[in-house]
Amino acid sequence: MAEAAAILESAASFLKLGVKKQWLDYDEEADVLYVSFRRPQKATDSRMEGDVIYHYRDEELVGVTILHASEICRQGETGSQQP
Repeated sequence: MAEAAAILESAASFLKLGVKKQWLDYDEEADVLYVSFRRPQKATDSRMEGDVIYHYRDEELVGVTILHASEICRQGETGSQQP
C-alpha cells in the first residue's frame, strides 16, 4: 500500500530529526506546509533557503515553512531537483 510506505518513510525522517513532537499544518490554497517542533514556536530568527524557511529560537530549530509544498513533493517523487 503506497500510503503505508509514505507514512513509514515520514516516520523514519521524523526519528532522524531527534525531536519528540512535531505538528504539521498544510494550507492547500497557499500550498504551504508548516512544520513545528515547538508550540508556540516563538522564533527569534528565520533563514530562507530556496522555498524553505527555517525558524529558530536562539540556536534551536523550532519550525520549518515549506513554500510550494505539493510541487516539491512531486519533484521528490520523480527525483528531479528544483533549479
